[in-house]
Amino acid sequence: MKLLLIPVLFLAGCASTAPVPVEVRLPVPVPCQVPVVEPPRFATAGLRPADDLQTKVRALLAERQQHLAYETRLRAALDACR
Repeated sequence: MKLLLIPVLFLAGCASTAPVPVEVRLPVPVPCQVPVVEPPRFATAGLRPADDLQTKVRALLAERQQHLAYETRLRAALDACR
């Protein structure tokens, strides 16, 4: 009698359907790898005390533009990590 139950149990196991695979999407934290933004050599770094006023003012105006460009690159690097 037991010998008859074994094939019946095997056949009953094959009759059931396989479980449906479930796909789960989870956000995975990834470290932010942004290239390092090198600070520029600012225009006032090469000024000497003996330079005239016009040269100093031009260097300060140029440095302001350099600071704005540098800040833009820093903000872009920061936004890339968000």
